[in-house]
Amino acid sequence: MSEAQNVFDRLFAVDVSDYIEKKDGGQGKKLSYLSWTYAWVNVKKRYPSASYEICKFGENQLPYVYDPKTGYMVFTKVTIEGTTHEMWLPVMDSHNEAMLDREREVKYKNYSIKVAPATMFEINKTIMRCLVKNLAMFGLGLGIYAGEDLPIDIDTSDINIKEVLAKAESWHERLEALVGYYCTDIPDENIKMIKEVLNTDSEDECHKMYDRTATYLGKKGFSV
Repeated sequence: MSEAQNVFDRLFAVDVSDYIEKKDGGQGKKLSYLSWTYAWVNVKKRYPSASYEICKFGENQLPYVYDPKTGYMVFTKVTIEGTTHEMWLPVMDSHNEAMLDREREVKYKNYSIKVAPATMFEINKTIMRCLVKNLAMFGLGLGIYAGEDLPIDIDTSDINIKEVLAKAESWHERLEALVGYYCTDIPDENIKMIKEVLNTDSEDECHKMYDRTATYLGKKGFSV
């Protein structure tokens, strides 16, 4: 298995559900966001040499590109263990409408809204959201971008959970990976208890909970 696949497996297994923020996306939609601080901390804990770059353009080295018709776009690059992925994201308002350098009106079927001009505040927020989306390309919180809160509806057929568990550096990390991978097969009340144990950061308690959870999964027919 390649190093890039190892990175993906390890980050994909991280349970991010407690750090999801829900925001109104307009037209009755709810959008899911993962805190950039949580995302970056979890990557750096596992890969201290990881780095990111905010792409800059033009003579003034601005952190965005702008088109008068389509709006602003920001770009980031993330490198982990020698692999680099790029990502891009448009600057949008709370209704998920592209922001320009001037106010504009957007008409829907039964109403219209005013979209304010973009400021550096919106651009900065978008850059950090772009970073989170960039990290998802390495596996962390990837399920958010499939319309789910948890990274569990992505095809996991090519992920070797036994290898992920074997390479975990602590019982906390091993338990976190186990629940992230099998969370649809573990009862909600058990998930709640596991999260409480994970929040204690006690290696002894994580070890005990891991053994209990692995035993439960074994009885359900899973080979852990």
